[in-house]
Amino acid sequence: HVQLVESGGGSVQAGGSLRLSCVASGYIVSGGSMAWFRQAPGKEREGVAGRCTYGGTVYTDSVKGRFTISKDNAKNTLYLQMNSLKPEDTAMYYCAAHYVGGSMMNPQSFDYWGQGTQVTVS
Repeated sequence: HVQLVESGGGSVQAGGSLRLSCVASGYIVSGGSMAWFRQAPGKEREGVAGRCTYGGTVYTDSVKGRFTISKDNAKNTLYLQMNSLKPEDTAMYYCAAHYVGGSMMNPQSFDYWGQGTQVTVS
């Protein structure tokens, strides 16, 4: 049984930083590509950052230079470091695993999802 548990969200002022964590159980973080997605009220879920099995990364244009995706294999955890946060970054953030192909920024490319952690930037 795969479980992804996100944490680290919260309310911050514009320009602030947060680090999101996604702890995986029943799934080996080092063994596959993973990604972060977000969904704001009334909007579709969108890809934020993805990390390939062998270390390559991809980011949506709006977060390039501000967000960094990383893994800690020993802790079986995926991270998203978010700096210089903007109000438009406000959303529920989700961790995704078990990449099945296609664009890593497409929600349909992943089978497993966490419950999400809320990020609010004012």
